[in-house]
Amino acid sequence: MTTISAGRIVSGSRALEPGWFTVCAGQIAAVGQGAPPTPADRSYPDATIVPGFVDIHVHGGGGAGYTDGIADEIGAAAAFHRSHGTTTTLASLVSASPDALVRQVRALRDEVAAGTIAGIHLEGPWLSPARCGAHDPATLRDPDPYEIEALLHIGGGAIRMITVAPELDGGLDAVRQIVDAGAVAAVGHTEATYGRTCAAIDAGARVGTHLFNAMRPLGHREPGPVLALLSDDRTVVELIGDGVHVHPDLAAYVQRIAGPGRVALVTDAMAAAGMPDGAYRLGAVDVDVRDGVARVRASGAIESGVIETGAIAGSTATMDVLFHRAALGLSGDGPITTDALVAAVEMCSRTPARAVGLTGVGDLAPGFAADYLVIDADARLVKVVGAGA
Repeated sequence: MTTISAGRIVSGSRALEPGWFTVCAGQIAAVGQGAPPTPADRSYPDATIVPGFVDIHVHGGGGAGYTDGIADEIGAAAAFHRSHGTTTTLASLVSASPDALVRQVRALRDEVAAGTIAGIHLEGPWLSPARCGAHDPATLRDPDPYEIEALLHIGGGAIRMITVAPELDGGLDAVRQIVDAGAVAAVGHTEATYGRTCAAIDAGARVGTHLFNAMRPLGHREPGPVLALLSDDRTVVELIGDGVHVHPDLAAYVQRIAGPGRVALVTDAMAAAGMPDGAYRLGAVDVDVRDGVARVRASGAIESGVIETGAIAGSTATMDVLFHRAALGLSGDGPITTDALVAAVEMCSRTPARAVGLTGVGDLAPGFAADYLVIDADARLVKVVGAGA
């Protein structure tokens, strides 16, 4: 049994100042406020301890990616993000041919079994060509129930979430099929109307993939998917809170109206995260990173020529950066308060875990994995500890 104490511990939706918890066999055994019942084995009197981050939308990082299905690359990308506080991650795939998706799902399924990643997120290929973003439009297609069934079967329960454009032919049926199979249906890369998005939610969709990005914008006569996703308490909306994908004041507004219990901060990071500016790839798409912002290469690596050159292609963010921004209120102007820290933990850990049905992670509570982070007074990451190590 190991006892850890800190000047502040965020557990559940409250801050314990000071607080302590005990770890046994890699799990949290007990949590309390005040002085620990026995002398602490590790003490952080001037720091805050929060649960490890949970990123449910990430394509790679540290120069490695998830899309090629190479075990070493999968491990390297997961380890990179772990060093930045993401102790639980879903590996997100981009749209690809049927054969490529089968190969990628098989490789990632094995890494889920090994504990390297917590699950798979299929971001496509059943997306709108009009909102393809950095996805190769040549790979996009209407949902095929047989293809969906085959991928879910190959995944063997490892596929946690699938993003679908519900306006496509068979889109609503796909949402129902995904939900019936025990996975989470997400709405994204979509030109759907407000009514069609509401129908998708009624059919079981529960997540909005990177809200605002790659979806029909909010309109005063046709509100589109943004209002439908924001106004329904059954949904969780992803936000890429890097200050680039969504204006900081708009991100802060979403947090105010939806609440941190319905906002999951995600990186949408690609292999370029943590790497110098330069040339990279996201799936089949050539990407240039300049000043830390990834965009589809203007030279046009996609033969169809339909893809929007200059479109933002994922991000180079890490969850520790998103947490720091969230602790400043997402608008980036602070101050860092206890309430802001609790909300940041909700959006970076508890809400994303709950959104995709991951149990035993994303919180510091009895029975949860002892994945925790030490944070300094400026809400910056100091130390990452996994499974009580």
